[in-house]
Amino acid sequence: MNKTATHQPLRMVEPSFNSSLVDLIIELDYLRKKKLQGSTHPVVFFQLKKLFHTLESIGSARIEGNNTTIAEYIETKIDSTAQITEPIKEIQNMEHALEFIDTKAKDEIINRNLICDLHKITVNTLTPPPDGEGDETPGLYRLKQVRINNASVIPPAPQDIQWYMDELFDFVQTDGKPKYDLLKIAIAHHRFLWIHPFTNGNGRTGRLFTYLLLIKMGFNVNIGRILNPTAVFCSNRKEYYKYLALADTGTDEGILSWCEYALDGLKNEIEKIDKLLNYEYLSKEILKPALKMSLQRGVIAEHEEKILQRTVEKQVLKASDLTDILKGKTPSEISRQIGKLKDMKMLTAEKDGTRKYVLRFDNNFLLRSIIEVLGQKGFLPAQHNEK
Repeated sequence: MNKTATHQPLRMVEPSFNSSLVDLIIELDYLRKKKLQGSTHPVVFFQLKKLFHTLESIGSARIEGNNTTIAEYIETKIDSTAQITEPIKEIQNMEHALEFIDTKAKDEIINRNLICDLHKITVNTLTPPPDGEGDETPGLYRLKQVRINNASVIPPAPQDIQWYMDELFDFVQTDGKPKYDLLKIAIAHHRFLWIHPFTNGNGRTGRLFTYLLLIKMGFNVNIGRILNPTAVFCSNRKEYYKYLALADTGTDEGILSWCEYALDGLKNEIEKIDKLLNYEYLSKEILKPALKMSLQRGVIAEHEEKILQRTVEKQVLKASDLTDILKGKTPSEISRQIGKLKDMKMLTAEKDGTRKYVLRFDNNFLLRSIIEVLGQKGFLPAQHNEK
């Protein structure tokens, strides 16, 4: 196998003890081990998680040139008759891939089959280049030489891909000191993109690979954390490509610069999104303002806004909680108002068969306002804040 200077064996690089990268690793390791005891109701949390999966999917597609805005994509969730164009399908595929990771892949061994399954979901039914973002051979390593957009290096020859990918799988799964886990994730992200194992869809699959590694190395989303790693990369694509190019040099200095860029962005995102697990913050800064915005836009009527605001205050609503704001209404009339909001998908039962209700915003007109307020509060990268 002919290796150039950039085709060096995959290895761990160690920052100097007094570097800022070491501080980042320590802070991220604390966040990884931190026991999350958020006060946000699980029903609300999983709606937020689903929303950030959507944002993650849009962001990853936009890095590759997909110009779909949040507003355009959300319309397809609100309006069942909306046209599903190929750019929309590309984002939907990313959402399906993230769901696959959360439900199945997180417990599987990282190997060729798993990565190829992720790629197959990512490019499913999309038109191959040059007209689309699909792949002529979904789920199969490429059989021809390619070039990487925005990079000067040339990826390995097709006959060498299996060797380099097996090396990468061994690297991420070899037991070592936990302090190296986060460096592994950053190094593996770059290495995957450099190998470019597929003809197309490598960027999207590589970012899914990074999400999978974060979960496998302790940032478990099933116990209350939301992860949005694409936000690190899509807010400034030039910076993303700049630091990838530094890692492409193969030098310790270049690789460490990339690691510091990636881990610093990850730390900032985790700390920011973890704030949403504090229900006092979430209700005051996000949910209540979003309901006011929805009222101003005519999405909901004044009495509906009062019911939903009371739901936010209580977090779990009972019909008896509304007697003071629906004065003169009989219990049956109050139940009808609740039923109407359930039909509008703005309230949902806390549990099947109960008469306790939680705010619902994952697939209705409230979602527009939720996203806009999240953008105002800095939870979305700049590219996401397009109308």
